[in-house]
Amino acid sequence: MFSVDLSQHQAVQSLYQEHHHWLCGWLRKKLGCVDHAADLAQDTFIRVLTQRKAQELREPRAYLSTIARSLMIDTFRRRALEQAYLETLAARPEAVDISPETRLLILETLVEIDQLLDGLGGRTREIFLMAQLDGLSYVEIGRQLNVSVNTVKKHAVRALTHCLLAVEE
Repeated sequence: MFSVDLSQHQAVQSLYQEHHHWLCGWLRKKLGCVDHAADLAQDTFIRVLTQRKAQELREPRAYLSTIARSLMIDTFRRRALEQAYLETLAARPEAVDISPETRLLILETLVEIDQLLDGLGGRTREIFLMAQLDGLSYVEIGRQLNVSVNTVKKHAVRALTHCLLAVEE
């Protein structure tokens, strides 16, 4: 998976021993659930291990809470996407039978797309989604948003460039 040198391992172990209890308590206050807090605390320390910065920390609690907050936002975003997906399936007139594996792949893809689009500005994201999901032409988008077709094209190019660059990374 990944290798950790001995000094890094000791730094993470020390960080864990000194701050794990505090982090669990901080997360429990935010989440209202001991189990979710424990899971996110573990995920936070896994992230610390993979980032290999434990030896350099001057403000460990600020660093841990920043990572945990980011993971918490990712979790909430994923739950919201999953809920929207389930509501969309439930609203379909015909029954849809999807295997758990396919459902997981769809949800993971939705999360990746959401993260990709998160890097776009609001107007650019809106134009991209109107073109890609709603199938609207640039003229129709311009009419709906009360902007010129040239503006729509600029935003569309910006969005597509952003997506292409993100895929290449």
